[in-house]
Amino acid sequence: MTTIYDFSATDIEGREVALESFRGKVLLIVNVASQCGFTPQYAGLEALYREYRERGLVVLGFPCNQFGHQEPGDNDAIRSFCKLNYDVTFPLFAKIDVNGDSAHPLYKWLKSAKPGVLGTEAIKWNFTKFLIGRTGEPIARYAPTDKPETLKGDIEAALG
Repeated sequence: MTTIYDFSATDIEGREVALESFRGKVLLIVNVASQCGFTPQYAGLEALYREYRERGLVVLGFPCNQFGHQEPGDNDAIRSFCKLNYDVTFPLFAKIDVNGDSAHPLYKWLKSAKPGVLGTEAIKWNFTKFLIGRTGEPIARYAPTDKPETLKGDIEAALG
């Protein structure tokens, strides 16, 4: 059976990261963008990370430019934006596609494992969120409109 640990991704510094390195953690995986109406959710995501990281939560941000070209910068620009505007300390990854033929394999798997409304697999917009349990299996998918702070109950349940 496939789990999150079967994948790897390039981080924002250009290093390949085996998601196996997060084994036993609860993950919140989010496709992010710097010029979106939902961009202020970076603050909420960082707050969740700071509140729960000692208990095992890791937020993973995956920049994506597929929705309204709202992530036009390169990895250096994205990293700088996140640090300067939201003091992001959770792991960020290199810009990826989440839909289409060039979608990152991780996102192909996430969408298949946790389809959206009416069974649609496509990511609809920036800041779609996936909660992954300690066993590496997806627990839930959340819409871009679901603010990070509303996920606390599910995160606490996953943390145990």
